[in-house]
Amino acid sequence: MSAGTLGDLFYAAVHTHDKAEHLLYKKDGAWRAISSAGFRQAVEEISLGLRALGVRPGDRVAILSENRPEWAFADLATLAAAAVVVPIYASSTPAQVLYILKDSGAEVVFVSNAAQEAKVAEVRAQAPALRHVVRMTDEPAPGALSLAAVRDTGRPALDEDPGAVRALSGTPAADDLATIIYTSGTTGEPKGVMLSHANIVSNVDAAVAAFPVFGPDDVALSFLPLCHIFERMAGYYMMLSRGVTIAYAESVEAVPANMAEVRPTVMCSVPRLYEKMHARIQEKVAADPPLRRRIFRWALGVGLETFRHRVRKTKAPARLRLRRAVAARLVFAKIKQRVGGRLKIFVSGGAPLSREIAEFFGAAGLLILEGYGLTETSPVITVNRPDDFRPGTVGRPLDGVEVKIAPDGEILTRGPHVMKGYYNKPAATAESIDKDGWFHTGDVGFLEDGFLTITDRKKDIIVTSGGKNIAPQPIEGALKQSPLIAEAVMIGNRRNFPAALVVPKFEALEKWAAARGIAFRDREDLVGRPEIVAHYEQAVKEATGGLAKFEQIKKIALLPREFSLEGGELTPTLKVKRRVVEQKYKEMIDRMYEGASAR
Repeated sequence: MSAGTLGDLFYAAVHTHDKAEHLLYKKDGAWRAISSAGFRQAVEEISLGLRALGVRPGDRVAILSENRPEWAFADLATLAAAAVVVPIYASSTPAQVLYILKDSGAEVVFVSNAAQEAKVAEVRAQAPALRHVVRMTDEPAPGALSLAAVRDTGRPALDEDPGAVRALSGTPAADDLATIIYTSGTTGEPKGVMLSHANIVSNVDAAVAAFPVFGPDDVALSFLPLCHIFERMAGYYMMLSRGVTIAYAESVEAVPANMAEVRPTVMCSVPRLYEKMHARIQEKVAADPPLRRRIFRWALGVGLETFRHRVRKTKAPARLRLRRAVAARLVFAKIKQRVGGRLKIFVSGGAPLSREIAEFFGAAGLLILEGYGLTETSPVITVNRPDDFRPGTVGRPLDGVEVKIAPDGEILTRGPHVMKGYYNKPAATAESIDKDGWFHTGDVGFLEDGFLTITDRKKDIIVTSGGKNIAPQPIEGALKQSPLIAEAVMIGNRRNFPAALVVPKFEALEKWAAARGIAFRDREDLVGRPEIVAHYEQAVKEATGGLAKFEQIKKIALLPREFSLEGGELTPTLKVKRRVVEQKYKEMIDRMYEGASAR
């Protein structure tokens, strides 16, 4: 299904896939459904309500909310009014909210609840363009409208002319601005990425061609922030276009329980979810009796051998297929039940996925297909297909997308997916898109047999004082394969050797310490104990022993707490803010290098 604008995409979806359960959400302990007809009615009433509030084509409307059906209502209602959607992460601080409201000139902001409304209220006086706040819940609030009131305003106009919204939604040209998405700001000031209807629709069309396996019988569980273009394009617009039912997870923490309840057939996620699932499985296996551990290791070996035949597109021998069937019954069926028992495909993006994790789940019959892109590219540039994939790579370019590698190794891309530019930042736009239309991604990688492999971010490359270049991400990925390590951040730029900040898997570490009679007051005390540090130094040495000498980590520092959104170390899509971590733990880093020399 091809569409000129996102409004066209929506109307085609609700008309073609007229479903009783188009959206699902959980309320009062039960899952509830919104039909295609109910979806359309909500969008159209809100869209006409926005028109009554004075919203005109090209005006900016912000959404400050967690994932929920009302997010989709507000988004599509704004687009149907030919206005521009400005999403704001629900985890944003009042200062971050103010920056986006002011920079975008948003005139209306939808907020999900009282907590989000309070952020806007705190800064509202400093955002002169903002005229209306609309709360998605029905409770009255001073200075805000309820979503129900906006729908009530739009309903009479819809009754009078049922085709009014459909007609208006067709007025934007495909090249008109659809959304301004502010980068999460891992370094420096956030930039507003301007994406047109054509940018996003081209990406949806190309992604649908790459994933023809999805259809109206499928269910997608949505939990990544809809503010992020990966979830918005792949987990939302693409699913709409294919008639997939979208179920909104209650929260990130509730995802495991929601998977068991909804039993999705497809999910988009970042690697952190797969890493945590892998860690939980490994911890359970480690606690099993010896016989079960041996059966698990045997099954995993059989699964990996079978999976590699699938990757190579060769037929597995009959004897191996028989062993795989036994392994599936004894081991893999239990792993599949953890994700609801119906899952066809996991789609991974937003950060590098380790080959080991991809192969582990592939061996169990849970296919993780990794892709690559940026907000500026709508977002997908390359992706592994269900019938054409290679773990350890991010797949082949989508149809219509050009990719080339610059002389310095930077990945460049060109095509209909590349943004219109950065809002109010012409110099930054000119710096990112060259005169021939190539967007400079800032990532480093290489192409082999048409498959793209990412090696690191250009700005993250560590250059030691001896002039050696080190790509930290693959090494950090290797460290995270250890059952003891949750997160690792390599240090060493302009230093004489590489070091690392290490976040332990505390549950595993505390069990290890208890089994050896190591007493501790709290986690800060635990990570400071010499025997614990020595244990982690050995784990790091084992994980990186195959590296070149100049790449090997010479010193580590153990952190007493996990990285978090609240602590400021993670972006809303759970990527580590490397510069924030380095600044936050500067004293600890400096101590690692005091009087030290590479061993």
